[in-house]
Amino acid sequence: MDYELPQDLLDFIAELDAFIEREIEPLEAENMQFFDHRREWKRTDWENDGVHSREWVELLEEMRRRADAASFYRYALPKRMGGRDGTNLGMAVIRDHLAAKGLGLHNDLQMESSVVGNLVFPLILEQFGTAEQKDAFLAGSISGELAFAFGLTEPDHGSDATWLQTTAVRDGGDWVINGAKRFISGLGFARHAIVFARTSGDPGGAEGITAFIVPTDDPGVEVPYMHWTFNMPTDHAEVVLKDVRVPDGAILGEEGRGLATAMFFVHENRIRQAASGVGAADYCVTQSVAYARERRTFGKPLAERQAIQWPLVELATEIEMLRGLVRKTAHAMDSGKGRVSGVSDKVSMCNYRANRLVCDAADRAMQVHGGIGYTRHKQFEHIYRHHRRYRITEGSEEIQIRNVAGHLFGFVSR
Repeated sequence: MDYELPQDLLDFIAELDAFIEREIEPLEAENMQFFDHRREWKRTDWENDGVHSREWVELLEEMRRRADAASFYRYALPKRMGGRDGTNLGMAVIRDHLAAKGLGLHNDLQMESSVVGNLVFPLILEQFGTAEQKDAFLAGSISGELAFAFGLTEPDHGSDATWLQTTAVRDGGDWVINGAKRFISGLGFARHAIVFARTSGDPGGAEGITAFIVPTDDPGVEVPYMHWTFNMPTDHAEVVLKDVRVPDGAILGEEGRGLATAMFFVHENRIRQAASGVGAADYCVTQSVAYARERRTFGKPLAERQAIQWPLVELATEIEMLRGLVRKTAHAMDSGKGRVSGVSDKVSMCNYRANRLVCDAADRAMQVHGGIGYTRHKQFEHIYRHHRRYRITEGSEEIQIRNVAGHLFGFVSR
């Protein structure tokens, strides 16, 4: 891999920084209650099951509107979809760069909201959708008018997705879906959900799982409650599906091969999450170094004390090493014919190490900053609480390590 980043990518980032300074930072300053110590309280509609407040959602929508008008938001999409043919390497570098700026309206990963959109659902529709599905959903999924949720996890099954208990059976020309889903992010906004159900095959088998596009306003789709989580507001729904009837045209991709759709989704997200984790960890270390140079205890700067230096040196070293692996892996994804061709184990390495790294960096930043680091007047507690979820979601770190072991010991073929 050429370690000189492409000039067009560097130019894009320079343009992006100027746009953020010109358009987004003033908008953020006008709405600082969503970003200072009040952030969790103001973002959350506590009387409406803890979902996102309307004002917070409207602010994010305005940010996305401006970013899209300035031709940044769709970077990762093909030019035929209004994007810039953005690469996995480009997205990794950009997400690292934005996260390293700290929390802000430019990049709030709690809702996957960024001036450069993580637009996985349009790519799923482009890859797996029929012509009719693309006509119905593609434009809206890009603009945000037709948001999608992702329904894979179940109450009794998380990372073991091949053991789904949700079923879909044929009834005439339709399918009838019954089951339950858990932690369905974004369902409070989504007008449709991609629901995975077993349609054939045996429990535990990869074949026989089918993805369906299901309207969230179907009378058979019930949301008993939202899960209140470590980081609020919540958009993680508990969902019950009772005799939900959808036509044959609701199948996304091939019947019985829905796991291909699911894996496309999680691999796209895993490498980008890893890049964001590296950037956020970098922010924590940079802030800690600056504070240690200024803060004096017992007549000397904290920065002169090895107890402060050494942990930050270890973190800074891991950031540099992991940043290189993330970019190398993203570059390999771009070089292969498939988006994860031959690099599934490397994606897993990046993901689980980056998720641990950012949590360690946020924890260390709190320690270096002392009491003020523990308050919500600093960003570290929010960074920790947000990124801690990624050690569990979209394949826990144990699942990532298991995948790496499978490749390392030859149990899984490339």
